[in-house]
Amino acid sequence: MKTPATATTAGRPGVRHGAADAVGVAILAACAAWVLITTGVRGGRPDGMLLAVLAVAAGYAGGRIAGALLPVAAPCVGALAGVALAAAAPHVTPGPVSSSPLGPIGATAALLSLAAGAACCAAWAARGAALRTGLRVLAAGVVVASAVLGSTVGVIASAGILLCSLAAALMRRRGLGLAGFALTTAVLAGSAWAVADGALPEGLATSLEGQLGGYRVRMWQDAEELTGAHPAFGVGPGRFGETSPTVTEGLLAGGKPHSALLQQGAEQGFVGVALLAAAFCWLLFALWHSPRSTQVVLTAGAALTALAAVATVGNALSVTSVTVGAGLLAGIATARPLGEEPDRLRPAYVRRGEDGRG
Repeated sequence: MKTPATATTAGRPGVRHGAADAVGVAILAACAAWVLITTGVRGGRPDGMLLAVLAVAAGYAGGRIAGALLPVAAPCVGALAGVALAAAAPHVTPGPVSSSPLGPIGATAALLSLAAGAACCAAWAARGAALRTGLRVLAAGVVVASAVLGSTVGVIASAGILLCSLAAALMRRRGLGLAGFALTTAVLAGSAWAVADGALPEGLATSLEGQLGGYRVRMWQDAEELTGAHPAFGVGPGRFGETSPTVTEGLLAGGKPHSALLQQGAEQGFVGVALLAAAFCWLLFALWHSPRSTQVVLTAGAALTALAAVATVGNALSVTSVTVGAGLLAGIATARPLGEEPDRLRPAYVRRGEDGRG
């Protein structure tokens, strides 16, 4: 006979988790539909966005399966694969070489962030102390790999994820942590838009431009102007390079504004920006209703927040391996491992019907 706490864990959360999946399907479908609508109205090439939507969906489904069957091995293998892909990213990712003091901010930093998050998730899922310690050493190794690859952003992100994962042991309610991740992402996105709009004080704007690189800020300014000129439908998917004055004048190579947020605004209008934000909020919502422990949930949330930060100032989401990896990590962190008792999936402090989601 189930106790009230067990019934709460195995009953309502499962129903709510199914609702979170339904919300995700609806949002991804809306993203795919909107890119087709904007293509019909403005023209352009929708294949990139459609591929990203498909990659997230496939990665999420694969993560749910892998996380259920191999809750420790799957994220461990994912972490190793992420480091390997990050090492190869400068050679397989097109685009100009960054001269920013922060180093490469695109696929390299994103893959390293996901790798660190996967290693920390594997550590929390492991049962033995020795195995858990070894997996945390692997996560620390990702920080070292970031330094070797020359990615300052990767070092900061992976180290931050490791620290957040360790701090998650003290968190009693995942909702507070996930709300903090959402607020952090909103502040970073707002700051990037403010830089593009020239709304920051001159001294701060100059300092940020020096860190990000002048070419990136000029791209952002073009994207912000295009969004203001075409707020409803944008200029069309994949058409930023054709309409950006900086690109068309041949001042810079590449046809992307080095920001997923501003690229959505320029190419798909404010509706595209809203759908991008909704997709990120859905991932946090799915983590909130995950049957996994709060430590795994907050670790995955920290990694996805780091990815969102990197995508705000780089072209990370234009790389298929990154979008697949994001979906894979979210799927693993929301999967219910087979053979686990429901009360093992929640922290030991859960009592009186509390499930750590509040």
